[in-house]
Amino acid sequence: MPSTDATACPHCGWPDRGEPFRVLSRHTTATGHTEWTRCGCGSLQVRVADGRGTRVVSRSVPAARTGAASH
Repeated sequence: MPSTDATACPHCGWPDRGEPFRVLSRHTTATGHTEWTRCGCGSLQVRVADGRGTRVVSRSVPAARTGAASH
C-alpha cells in the first residue's frame, strides 16, 4: 500500500476525516493506536491516532467487487 499525504481518498474523494468507513481492527501502540479501516469505496486504509491527531498513513486501491458481471 502506498503512503499518502492526501486529505481525501484518491479513489472516491471522500474526506479522510469523514464517514463512512468501517473499523476492521484497532491496535494500541506506545503513542496511541493504529486502525485498519475500509473507506466507503472499498479502499483499505491504515490510520494512526496519536498526539498529533488521526491520519491515514497508507491505503490500497478499492477492493474488487465480487460477483460483478464483466461485459
